[in-house]
Amino acid sequence: MNLFKISWANLKDKKLNSFLSALLMALGIGLISLLLLLNKQLDDKFKRNLRGIDMVVGAKGSPLQLILSSIYQIDAPTGNVSLADAQRIMRNPMVKMAIPLAMGDNYQGFRIVGTNQKYVGHFDGKLTDGRLFSKDLEVCVGAKVAAATGLKLNDSFAGMHGYDNSGDVHDNKKYKVVGIFEYNNSVLDQTIVTNVSSVWGIHAGHESQSATDLLMADDSSSTQTSASEEITSLLVKFRNPMGLIVLPRFINENTKMQAAVPAFEINRLFSLMGVGLDTLQAIAFIIIFIAGVSVLISLYNSLKERKYEMALMLSMGAVRTQLFLLLLIEGLTLAVVGYVAGILMSRVGLLIFSQQTEQNFRYDFNNFGILIEEVWLLGGAVLVGVVAATLPSLGVYKINISRTLAEE
Repeated sequence: MNLFKISWANLKDKKLNSFLSALLMALGIGLISLLLLLNKQLDDKFKRNLRGIDMVVGAKGSPLQLILSSIYQIDAPTGNVSLADAQRIMRNPMVKMAIPLAMGDNYQGFRIVGTNQKYVGHFDGKLTDGRLFSKDLEVCVGAKVAAATGLKLNDSFAGMHGYDNSGDVHDNKKYKVVGIFEYNNSVLDQTIVTNVSSVWGIHAGHESQSATDLLMADDSSSTQTSASEEITSLLVKFRNPMGLIVLPRFINENTKMQAAVPAFEINRLFSLMGVGLDTLQAIAFIIIFIAGVSVLISLYNSLKERKYEMALMLSMGAVRTQLFLLLLIEGLTLAVVGYVAGILMSRVGLLIFSQQTEQNFRYDFNNFGILIEEVWLLGGAVLVGVVAATLPSLGVYKINISRTLAEE
């Protein structure tokens, strides 16, 4: 007697009940799986870009906005700060490294960031073609920028004012592509990088060789700058933990600038998001529980309806353990089908979410592999199926063969 074929035939005989039970299981599994995928990839991307940055200095405003705009390039900056003020922070003995950023333009929605070559090194940028920028109006573009815009080595283009495609085009000066970065899953992938004086030149129509020397050099202690020159923010790394204790508070209380600690702000953001994620997870577990109850009820009703059939099978030589396994296999089948459907649903959901974030923020979530947590989730689904199927299946051992056949 092939128990698997009989179990599958029984499930097909009750198409609606089987479909509803598997659907509930799929919804619960799919929601949990999607949350696991999003949590893992959000965590990876946030940590990848955050690594090695202890503080961000910029204009007064929202510290989270300053972090998102300066590190992740997904929000408008809080404003500009004087280069002379920023230079004093760069010279502070507690500062090991300070990377200046000057922003304000975009090309087809991808931000043009004025900085120095330390920025490239910080994000482990490697070139697939060309070289790093060394002169004004030379740019290196990220892999996603090149793929989306079609920019190639030696191409020229005009930047657009602002952070979307609605600003004025700077037709008077054009950038030249001298390098293309390879994909490395960092913010560098969706960024166009040039030197700071290029951004100044585009907006103010002047070049400052002293400022260029300052921002391209490792040691800026002797360079003088104009009071009118501004940057958007500084990415700072401290020499020791004392800098994290002393410097942010000093900047916030004694200067016109703002110091934000990325680790603190991102943890706060995740804690706020966590409330919603925990609620969704709780809903998903409730759905899985309901799915288990649905399987239990479905198999219980099936046992009642097939009582005569099972009594007949027992009279023809089948043993009760075989019938118990028959119902158990039905429950397991519903659980596994629900799990597979749920995993597929979560990937579809991730694809849709990725397309939205790619369109709005230039970030994608393209890791569709199976997580270790999803393997444990399979074990949970099987357990639910076993428990839900075992309870009604025990009724097989209570069937009175002669009475059941006589009643029919």
